[in-house]
Amino acid sequence: MAEKRPLKFLGALGVGLFILCIPIFLVTIDLRWAVNEIRLYEYGFSKYNVSEETGLSDGELLEVAQELIHYFNTGERGEEFEIFNEREVAHLKDVKGLIQLCCHLQEATFGYLIAFTLGGFFWQRKRFAPSLARMTVGGSILAIALLIVMGIVALVNFQWLFRAFHHLFFSGDSWILSGYLPRIFTEGFFSDAALFIIGAVVVEELVLGGLGGFFVLRGRRARG
Repeated sequence: MAEKRPLKFLGALGVGLFILCIPIFLVTIDLRWAVNEIRLYEYGFSKYNVSEETGLSDGELLEVAQELIHYFNTGERGEEFEIFNEREVAHLKDVKGLIQLCCHLQEATFGYLIAFTLGGFFWQRKRFAPSLARMTVGGSILAIALLIVMGIVALVNFQWLFRAFHHLFFSGDSWILSGYLPRIFTEGFFSDAALFIIGAVVVEELVLGGLGGFFVLRGRRARG
């Protein structure tokens, strides 16, 4: 009996990690999408009249967005950003590091989800399918609950959420800027982007959880 306890603990740990990896994987996917989606930039520039606020033309703003997307996806250091001052370039370097961490998290969680699923079917064969469905439902419920809370906070007081995020991930006051960067990418821009990401992940989790729930119910009916 005592020999089985470590195995049960490892099994429970593996299940817990699987459930946790589901929302992390989907959030990181949608974050990467947001970073690379030029239409999101164009939407924000238009909605918040960035051209009028900065004196830059729509074409120049689009060029800045394209350069940022290229910068975040390559090994370049940011010297090409003539429009931004030294402090802004340093902040963009920190942002790039955070995006790279996001990419690594996406790859790691995807790898774990695949490995755990393949391992489960190899170990338990068809008996693993009901467990997989239940874990998928569990991960979806957890993610939706957390995202709803974040969405409410973003709607009620995004400024607090925005500052808390920056205090958590950036050192000191390095993120407090006064050049072109905060005028091009306003708090409103980030608020909309956050709500888009939250909405996208909620929809994905509803689909994923719905599929898992369907298989759980079908399994119960088959046994009944």
